[in-house]
Amino acid sequence: MQGKRLERVNQLIKEEISLLLMRELKDPRLGFVTVTEVDTSPDLRHARVYVSVLGPEEHWAASIEALGRARGFIWSWLRRHLDLRVTPELDFRADRSMAHAAHIQSILATLRQGEGPPA
Repeated sequence: MQGKRLERVNQLIKEEISLLLMRELKDPRLGFVTVTEVDTSPDLRHARVYVSVLGPEEHWAASIEALGRARGFIWSWLRRHLDLRVTPELDFRADRSMAHAAHIQSILATLRQGEGPPA
């Protein structure tokens, strides 16, 4: 039963932060940020929020920094809008799985065309 509840809390936090990013946060350093996953500890005290950013490395760094600086605002938003006994402390982390998958796809496409793998 604990697993299902934790999954619901993760999904709820993900949806609220996504909504917040679309409508409330107006930091110009935030690029096109997407929340890909939330991993909350079983005691609900800590949550790792994985985000993906569209753009070059500079956009990634600026967006992660902006999210880190907005952590308190996001935490208080979650506290007001979620019906949780404990609001977890947030830790924003880069999720580079999409870029990694795109790189693998480009290597496979190159191999299918008969060329060698890219350097």
